[in-house]
Amino acid sequence: MRKRIRGVTLLELMIVVAIAGILVTLAVPSYQSFIAESRRGDAIKQLLQLQMQQEGYRLENASYGDDADLTLPTSDYYSFSISNVSANTYTLTATAKSGQSSADSACTPLTLDQSQNKAPADCWD
Repeated sequence: MRKRIRGVTLLELMIVVAIAGILVTLAVPSYQSFIAESRRGDAIKQLLQLQMQQEGYRLENASYGDDADLTLPTSDYYSFSISNVSANTYTLTATAKSGQSSADSACTPLTLDQSQNKAPADCWD
């Protein structure tokens, strides 16, 4: 008597591979968006910390500090700068580097000034 050995046919295997491919196609953009938002959140956190440095500097001096006076954060995904510095004003900027800017183009650069004006506003939520 012969025992029948049952296995997976080539057609069944191809269907499973096709379904897996579709799932990956749907998941990758969501994952990339999640990563971009996470990196943007880190940049916002660093801008807020830089703002606290600015306010501390102004308490000890007559004006806000520039790049040479403060410690700018470092990041693999954003570069940080200080502009429009005077006794009463400053603008902090986080500009996405090449890998991040393509994934998060609507939210670069991020800016924050002494009056808590944040731009682009939708990216700060």
